[in-house]
Amino acid sequence: MPSTLEGQITMEKTPSYFVTSHAPKRIHTMARDIKLIIVVRNPVTRAISDYTQTLSKKPEIPTFEVLAFKNRTLGLIDASWSALRIGIYALHLETWMQYFPLSQMHFVSGERLIVDPAGEMAKVQDFLGLKRIVTDKHFYFNKTKGFPCLKKPEDSSMPRCLGKSKGRTHPKIDPDVIRRLHKFYKPFNMMFYQMTGQNFEWELEAEHEHKSAQD
Repeated sequence: MPSTLEGQITMEKTPSYFVTSHAPKRIHTMARDIKLIIVVRNPVTRAISDYTQTLSKKPEIPTFEVLAFKNRTLGLIDASWSALRIGIYALHLETWMQYFPLSQMHFVSGERLIVDPAGEMAKVQDFLGLKRIVTDKHFYFNKTKGFPCLKKPEDSSMPRCLGKSKGRTHPKIDPDVIRRLHKFYKPFNMMFYQMTGQNFEWELEAEHEHKSAQD
């Protein structure tokens, strides 16, 4: 990490840190008082998004449905598939909590970040002990991408949006597979809510999807 002056905050992001078992120990050795920000989203949506990214680079890979199950008939889900394993957040958090207290962690809801980016950023700034400089005026919703974009009100530069790899259309997945995955993740999600003291309400999303599938 670069040297940081008094009054400065140095930030770095790598999504794989959270799911890499030896990362917490290494980071703790480097800076035990570090503040950690973890962005999470519904693990089922996350898995489909993960698959969509891989599919764009390797169009020859099997379907999502094939990769998600060890045995589709018996309903045995393949939790060793990285796209699914990453979403077992409670498992990964357990490792981090061996080295860091919850007070040094802040969890951002990926869903709320899309619908209320300023609200989520206000919490992040509070957690980091910063003045709330980033507010509503710094965001606008890009309908094409389906995500908020960042703009700088003080100058006329182009707004900054997420790159081409974000906002891809997800392939249509068998609703029964989605239902089974929600059921698979539910106990892990409940454990995660308990560990973090936050309810991300992913089960409400699952219920909504189930009703839509019935309609």
